[in-house]
Amino acid sequence: MWAICKKELRQFFSSLTGYIAIIAFLLMNGLFLFVFPDTNVFDYGYATLDKFFEMSPWILLLLIPAITMRAFAEEFKSGTYEILQTRPLGSWRIIGGKYLAALIVVILSIVPTIIYVYTIGHLSTGGIDTGGTLGAYIGLLALAAVFTAIGLCCSSATNNAVVAFLLAAFACFLLHSGFGAISRIPAFRSGADYYIGMLGIDFHYQNMSRGVIDSRDVLYFASMTLFFLFLTAKNLEKR
Repeated sequence: MWAICKKELRQFFSSLTGYIAIIAFLLMNGLFLFVFPDTNVFDYGYATLDKFFEMSPWILLLLIPAITMRAFAEEFKSGTYEILQTRPLGSWRIIGGKYLAALIVVILSIVPTIIYVYTIGHLSTGGIDTGGTLGAYIGLLALAAVFTAIGLCCSSATNNAVVAFLLAAFACFLLHSGFGAISRIPAFRSGADYYIGMLGIDFHYQNMSRGVIDSRDVLYFASMTLFFLFLTAKNLEKR
């Protein structure tokens, strides 16, 4: 697994892909947080990272599919997956290596945003809520883990990287916001709206972004991640 992970990381950072992913995430968040009107902290009036944790899922929704789209699709297209199968590696080790490599790239994109905590903390005389911010970062990492699993699953379903990107972006959007949108339909306001909303990623992310780490939310993210990795294994079995 580690051999696959190191191979994937070398591929990410031997070209501009890995660097562009990190720079794009930081740049877009920086623009929304400090430059663009209506979303920057100066217009918001409070020294808080709420806007960052509100916008990050939407940026990751496009960024992570771009990172994962070539994971398996490129292997299928070039025929190197058959060579990979000749090595003494089970499908779960291959999946684990590729998943871990993609997740490391995503984490490397998120870690530098800690500077936002330092910057905004110094903009406020009262400082920043450290506990709440830490919980929100845990929620963001959990969301990134699910999006990465979804991206890997979509990449394993096709040999076209562009199709894999579109499938992953749509699936991430649907699971992030689709159930929330359905729960707001008037026909479900009799009580079913709460349970429908619970099926969506955003429901559980919003809980954690407030700094509340509930075991039900952790279990949801872990289950979703394992479910899509399981689907990835099933897609590989068909190959």
